[in-house]
Amino acid sequence: MTANAPERCGWVGNDPDYFKYHDLEWGVPQHDDRKLFEAIVLDAFQAGLSWITILKKRENFREAFDNFDPQTVSQYSESKVRELMQNPGIIRNNLKIRAAISNAKVFLETQRSFGTFDHYIWQFTNHQTIVNHWNSLDQIPAKTPESDRMSADLKKRGFKFVGSTICYAFMQATGMVNDHLVTCFRYKEV
Repeated sequence: MTANAPERCGWVGNDPDYFKYHDLEWGVPQHDDRKLFEAIVLDAFQAGLSWITILKKRENFREAFDNFDPQTVSQYSESKVRELMQNPGIIRNNLKIRAAISNAKVFLETQRSFGTFDHYIWQFTNHQTIVNHWNSLDQIPAKTPESDRMSADLKKRGFKFVGSTICYAFMQATGMVNDHLVTCFRYKEV
C-alpha cells in the first residue's frame, strides 16, 4: 500500500478486483430485485469457496445465467442444466445450479407475495442499514440474530443454500449491514 492509498478493510488484500468490489459495491444498500437475485445466486455458489473465486467468474455467471433474470432462470430445462455443467467459466456444481433454478422460482413467488423481493428481504433489518462499529476483522460476526431469522424464513419459503452465514454475507454485500471497519474510508461513505 502506498502512502497515499486510502485505508481499506483488511480482507481486501492486494487484488485489484477486490479493490474495485470493495470500493464501489460491497456494503452499498441494494434495492434492485435483479441484483438482489444475483447476490443470492452468487452467495450460494460461494458456499465452501472464497469470494474472490466467484468475483473473478462473475461476468461468466452473468452471461451463463441470462444476467440473472429470475423469470428466465426459473424456466431452465434439463438441457440448460447440462449446458451449464459444461461451462468452464462458472462453478460447475450440479446442486448449486439446480438450487439457482429452484431459488428463481421461489424468488418470483416471494416477489408476488410482497410486491418486490426488496420489500421482503429488507424487513429483516427494519428496512434500514444496520451500522456496526468494528475496529478489527476479528470483531465481525459470521452470523447474527437477523441473519438467523432471514435464513429460517428463506428456508421455510423453499430457498436452498441460504444458511445463516451465507445470509450474513448477503447482508454485508447488499448493504443491509455496514461492516466496513471504522478505519476504512468507505465506512462513512456507505
